Amino acid sequence: MSQDSRPEGEISMKSRAHPPISCLAPRRTEFLPPSARPYGSQLVRRNAARHRRQDCTAPPAPPVAAGRTERRGRLEAVLFLAREPLSLRKLAQSANLADATEARTLLGELRRTYDSRGCAFQVEQLAGGYQLRTRPKFAPWLRPLVPPSGQIRLSQPSLETLAVVAYRQPVLRADVEAIRGVACGEILRQLMDSDLLRIVGRSEELGRPLWYGTTRRFLEVFGLCSLDELPLAAQLRRVAERKPSGNPNADETTVDGAGSMDAA
Repeated sequence: MSQDSRPEGEISMKSRAHPPISCLAPRRTEFLPPSARPYGSQLVRRNAARHRRQDCTAPPAPPVAAGRTERRGRLEAVLFLAREPLSLRKLAQSANLADATEARTLLGELRRTYDSRGCAFQVEQLAGGYQLRTRPKFAPWLRPLVPPSGQIRLSQPSLETLAVVAYRQPVLRADVEAIRGVACGEILRQLMDSDLLRIVGRSEELGRPLWYGTTRRFLEVFGLCSLDELPLAAQLRRVAERKPSGNPNADETTVDGAGSMDAA
């Protein structure tokens, strides 16, 4: 009987033939010594490494949030290294921010973060700029750590003279002596050496005496943003009607107390 004439349903012996002997040969596996086999702690480490590789392939965080965190970190680093208060424009340039508005917004976020965490430092606005400073309640513990060269000690006569200049600036030496009733030439020189006072111009009066005013260092030492924050400034501070001659571009922050650097 031919293969084509076999009854329907009959299974051909050819289809039931076994595969060649070569196909049934055992597969060779790579031999691993016992020390290289993943048993015990080695297996745990290998599984942990596999999970870490899987975590690395996880989708990244949203780019907007990551970029904002990075910009806030750059701004915090600039504040940490600043040795003096920096204006919003200077902060934006140093931290590579868009503009002063973004710097102000990020400063607000840093302030809220420090307050919520109860950090020992804070972002303080003073002398027309911003600076990272420790909180006043830690002053008793930090004062012994400050070297004597970094401390400013004022005697009672020096403090009185400095107060007269701060409230009446620009002021002449004769006016200061008339208010205090004593000679103030040496005290004025000492305050200028401490970078608390400076000469802002000359008067048109006979002899062209010098006008005296406070410096930016004065605002930093006393923690003031402008002269308008002096105690009872509205009642005691006199707005100058005469501008010192010889210096038409007098420092408005010193004379008028306006924090012009902050607006910049």
